Amino acid sequence: MPAPAITMEKDKKTKSSEVRIGHSLNEAEKLHVARRRKSVLQCLNQHKIFCREDEVPNIAVLGSGGALRAMVGLLGSLSQLKEDGLLDCIMYLSGVSGSTWCMTSLYKEPDWSTKLETVKDDIIQRLADGSVSWWKMGQKLLQYYSEKDNFSLTDVWSALIVSHMVKEIDEHRISEQRGNYINEPYPIYNVIDNRMNTDVWFEITPDESGYSLSGAFVDSSCWGSQFKKGKKIKDQPEIDMLYLQGLCGSMISNKEELLNALHHMIPKVLSNPAKEKANTNLTGGATSSLAPVQLQREVHQDYQVLLTLLGLRVSTMVKESPKFYLNTMDDLLKGKTDPPVNLKTLEGPISETELKTYTQHVCNSFSHLFEGRLSPNKSEKFLSNTFGGNPETSLGESASTLIDIFTKWIWGTTYNYLHDMTVKDVNPSVLKSKTRDYVDAGLFHNSPYFSVLRKERDIDLIISLDFSAGDPFETVIKAAAMCKDLQIPFPKVDVPPGEKTKPKDFYVFKDDTKAPTVIHIPLFNNVNCKGDVDKWKQRYKTFQMSYSHEMITDLLEKAALNIKNNKEKLLKELKKITAKKKTSKLGTV
Repeated sequence: MPAPAITMEKDKKTKSSEVRIGHSLNEAEKLHVARRRKSVLQCLNQHKIFCREDEVPNIAVLGSGGALRAMVGLLGSLSQLKEDGLLDCIMYLSGVSGSTWCMTSLYKEPDWSTKLETVKDDIIQRLADGSVSWWKMGQKLLQYYSEKDNFSLTDVWSALIVSHMVKEIDEHRISEQRGNYINEPYPIYNVIDNRMNTDVWFEITPDESGYSLSGAFVDSSCWGSQFKKGKKIKDQPEIDMLYLQGLCGSMISNKEELLNALHHMIPKVLSNPAKEKANTNLTGGATSSLAPVQLQREVHQDYQVLLTLLGLRVSTMVKESPKFYLNTMDDLLKGKTDPPVNLKTLEGPISETELKTYTQHVCNSFSHLFEGRLSPNKSEKFLSNTFGGNPETSLGESASTLIDIFTKWIWGTTYNYLHDMTVKDVNPSVLKSKTRDYVDAGLFHNSPYFSVLRKERDIDLIISLDFSAGDPFETVIKAAAMCKDLQIPFPKVDVPPGEKTKPKDFYVFKDDTKAPTVIHIPLFNNVNCKGDVDKWKQRYKTFQMSYSHEMITDLLEKAALNIKNNKEKLLKELKKITAKKKTSKLGTV
């Protein structure tokens, strides 16, 4: 018997334990847009652009992907918009990948635009001079590993790579942003469903998360919890901002780059000096200096076991010698039984069969470590759920999750809140799935057009800030092509010959249809780089673990110039779009 269709009234307020099906905006977003419209009207009036409140155009700023380059580039652009008195004209701020790293840093500060210079300086100092200890990285990874039903490479990436790049472990929850951005543009973070061929765009806001085009949403505070037939049946910890940063920016490198990064990073975590772990507990807080030495030793041993197994898996995939990890595990296994596979004389990479046998032995040997020291109802899951079965079961029945997630390259596994529902516009294969896999939207489309192209958001003007490393027009050209296929209004995009390699700093794409006007601004261009576009692209590569203070300052300046040099052009388009909105309103009277 098929599951009953679940429908809800368009404007019914979402309950945290229910799925909302419908294309209308949720109530919280409606209220924010209504409040924000007053700020936009006031900002327009300050620039001598006059209209009624119901004629105020909806303007969205889009930040593309690009890792730290995008993070710093978006910060510089927003800062200059503020300086030019234009930031309060913006209704929505939507980002993918590295741009979301900037957004999470901004929105954790209540009403950040009112103190943007101070917030910007704090972010610059953190990126240039900050650091996260290897001990805290390992502890955070262990926390993800022990508390969640669905562990994936995104957890590894977030704890070990993203925290190292953004220089912090942000444990705030996205639902905590509710009420923090009363005077700001409405934030939209974006990923894609990696198992979808169509309607892949998945948006995450402080209020709701869901499929932008299908109109299937869930309260963001319980996205990741287990649902069945539209009702929550099992809680999971709400994702924190570090994990959100990892999820949105989960594939900025290719497989080989990521593996090599982990291959060099994990030994540093394992070799962490004892002083780093002093006075630190599982969740990163302070541990009493009177805590038993044995307890501190075992907490440290928890993540050493986990990281050593991760390192073994990575060394197998990069075809490097696993001796460092085998020696580390030998020290951890002292006083226990010897491993069933003799690997001490191994010169080359470990085989898959040897790795599985070795991993199972480690699981059996360390099953006692986590009992009674994790949060309630979590300790028994460390081996039984995460390693794929009871430690006493046979190898054939219990394959390591660590091996599976690397072999199958599994990212962003999350319980599917649409499981076992019947929803008209959603592919039946999605509804049958208990979990979904979400990844960096840049793998599919490196700019979040489709979050703001929802009909109900009624966007009149899009300001596309493109921080891509390759073709500076790929995102807007691809958006136009996809919108044509999906019959979504979008202006025609024509790029003058020769400008793909030597772009200008300001483009306007528009037509006479109901499509929004699109302003497209490439980060590095012939104007702010004075003809040396390639030189600047080479200086700020996508997979770059950190920037110096000088690099950050220079990049902020380049991004700011794109706004500063085009302030009058931006105002000209604001006047035109406001006049167009007025005309359309007159036509509907």
